[in-house]
Amino acid sequence: MDRISVSLQDVAKEAGVSSQTVSRVANGSTAVRPETRRKVEVAMERLGYRPNYAARALKSGKFNNVGVLLSHMSAYGNARTLEGIVSAAADNGYSTTIRTLDNLQDRSLSGALKLVDQLPLDGAVVIMERDFTDFNQFKPSRDLPVVLISEEPANYCPTIDSDSYGCSTAAVDYFLSKGHKTVYHIAGPSTSRAAQSRIRGWRDALAQVGIPIPSMYVGDWEADSGYQAGLALAHEHDCTAVYAANDQMAYGAMLGLRAAGKRVPEDVSIIGVDDSLKGVVPRLELTTLRLKFKVVGNEAFSMIERQCNGEKVPSGIKTVIPPEFIDRGSVRELN
Repeated sequence: MDRISVSLQDVAKEAGVSSQTVSRVANGSTAVRPETRRKVEVAMERLGYRPNYAARALKSGKFNNVGVLLSHMSAYGNARTLEGIVSAAADNGYSTTIRTLDNLQDRSLSGALKLVDQLPLDGAVVIMERDFTDFNQFKPSRDLPVVLISEEPANYCPTIDSDSYGCSTAAVDYFLSKGHKTVYHIAGPSTSRAAQSRIRGWRDALAQVGIPIPSMYVGDWEADSGYQAGLALAHEHDCTAVYAANDQMAYGAMLGLRAAGKRVPEDVSIIGVDDSLKGVVPRLELTTLRLKFKVVGNEAFSMIERQCNGEKVPSGIKTVIPPEFIDRGSVRELN
């Protein structure tokens, strides 16, 4: 039978049930016995029936579709966060529409949201890696809830993210508790909001206990930049502890230090951030602060769904997902 001509009534006749039962199955209702649901699904498959989602949206006022706007889908944190959004959406009967911001000329949130304002969406999540000119002025429309995955809280949008600042204070405090007198930092690129938060946390943690801020090395998130920093850090006479803003740079620094004749952790200890190398590098020795990107994605979707269901989600505050400390032996105790 031609799929276009297949109706609810055709499926009902094939399955031997009422049209109302077919409608309940098509709309994901739980008020159908499992054996009946299976009969209807078999009939749908046999006839080639597909629900009319446009008609369903007109009837319910919902598309069951959430948008995600981000840059650099290949970046580890973005990919894991996106995975969290997509999996949570699927578990709740939503689809996901993705738009990238790589070529966006308008550096505003309102400009970014124009990419999806004509699409059939119930809400949108923006994974922020850079500053937007209207960050604190942007107000989402009443018809499209927006959640920001952001380092800073926004005035008019719910925000959520990992605790980049807290990663730094935790790393510095851990080094100092092990007897290290100062902590050097390999930072991420200046365009990254997360990198800037990690710099602030590192500086504040040292300043709080009266330790002068040592030289900072800046990388680009990739292992080669960490390797070059490691070569240079090998010549810092007081460097016994290095905190890198991600695991790739931390691992590169470990190799650079060793290439320059330093032992890790006997001479120099290292901590990274994100736990992105687990399962990638064999016999991984790097101590790190694991960021729960998937949890961030799950919760961001939940914030959208709650708003779609009429619940108010507060703006002006940031939901923070704390990191998990993973000790793999790359820090030596000097006490």
